[in-house]
Amino acid sequence: MNLQELLQFVEANRIRRVDLRVTDLLGRWQHFAVPPDRLDADMFEYGNGFDGSSLRGFQEIHESDMMLVPDIETAVIDPIPAQPTIALICDVVDPITRGRYSRDPRNIAHKAEAYLTSTGIADTAYFGPEPEFFIFDEVRYQQGTNMAFYLVDSVEAHWNSGQEYDDRANLGYKIPAKQGYAPTPPFDDTADLRAEIVSALNGVGIDTFVDHHEVATAGQAEIGIGKATLTDQADRTQWYKYLVRNVSHQNGKVATFMPKPIYGDNASGMHVHQSLRLGGTPLFYDSNGYAGLSQTAKWYIGGLLKHAPALMAFVAPTTNSYKRLVPGFEAPVNLCYSVRNRSAGVRIPTYRRGLPDEAADKRIEFRPPDPSANPYLAFAAMLMAGIDGIQNEIDPGDPVDRDLYALSPEEAADIPTVPGTLTESLDALEADNDFLLQGGVFTQDVLDTWLEFKRGEVAEMAQRPTPYEFEIYFND
Repeated sequence: MNLQELLQFVEANRIRRVDLRVTDLLGRWQHFAVPPDRLDADMFEYGNGFDGSSLRGFQEIHESDMMLVPDIETAVIDPIPAQPTIALICDVVDPITRGRYSRDPRNIAHKAEAYLTSTGIADTAYFGPEPEFFIFDEVRYQQGTNMAFYLVDSVEAHWNSGQEYDDRANLGYKIPAKQGYAPTPPFDDTADLRAEIVSALNGVGIDTFVDHHEVATAGQAEIGIGKATLTDQADRTQWYKYLVRNVSHQNGKVATFMPKPIYGDNASGMHVHQSLRLGGTPLFYDSNGYAGLSQTAKWYIGGLLKHAPALMAFVAPTTNSYKRLVPGFEAPVNLCYSVRNRSAGVRIPTYRRGLPDEAADKRIEFRPPDPSANPYLAFAAMLMAGIDGIQNEIDPGDPVDRDLYALSPEEAADIPTVPGTLTESLDALEADNDFLLQGGVFTQDVLDTWLEFKRGEVAEMAQRPTPYEFEIYFND
């Protein structure tokens, strides 16, 4: 699309607002609205000014003037606002140097794709995330000096089986813990809502192939979206989270991508499918390889597994993430690979095995990530680990095609696991980050800023009493 075509599109659809979108370093989408008459050549060459010091992880206050330069190829009508609105995803530019801003997550994603091409290994990296989420009917939380609490609720949750309502009968149809995988309505209370979300996703150009209730009670869900190249898929993931939240809000419900919002049931992950191509040729397929994998794919896996502890600082970046990453609940804590095995850190999907499109579909799935991650940084970091694996021919070892939770203690001791806390992941990132710095994709400044923010979160969390501490310590 060129500027003239965009202006014609704006006029034909009677657009009244233009929304400029940018992602802060920690992954939250922000927006600035301007009138349609601001869409001119100057906007797409020089951008729209904003205060970079007010976005998390961006510039310091003495260098706060930054520019948002829209990517015209991302223009799409936003189905959420009351007034006809077109949204454009932006890149952040320094107004003095006119260069791309090093802490802009989208810039890091672009650099990762460019670095891949420069290596000659491949020219295209495809990513397919599976962000899971919860849809609740109510959420309340508060943290104070002398109190702290949270409460989430869902009409379909098992804990409401005995609930009495003033305005309606309790009809049952509850989903027991860990029995939420794909039941039909009326047990699945969010099926119609998911259908609305799917329509919204399709409306902004995101293809979907399945939606269903997930394993946990209380409205856990997943909507499958198709693969796309790295930066485009990160853009699409931001749209995904935005539309899930807003369509839920329009229906009087609230959606969250927090990994572990309820205790004693499955948490939300974001398994990420990955593959490489060169000149259109799939690089991960070999009909004679284990599970149809090529040697290139195995080296890529080797890179992911070797650098997984450091990757966790980006792909599972919250203290809450590690309440998901514990043995059980299909938690992918084991740093090994396997065909079909969902308890392995890397799974090799086999849905298209033996079919004509098997080569084109061949991919690996990295399972530790969760949807609290900034998709630009998470996808870029995983690609850099995979590239390092290929360049250094890192052997991932033998596959483990057994139930990893049924291994003897001696056997289990031989399989490394992901870090158990965010602090351990941050320590791993500090010790192992050369692979991220290759090609200037990540910079030391970005890593230092990330570590500072995340260590600050850990410190704040450590200082606050929790309700469970009162449960077990108050009367000691």
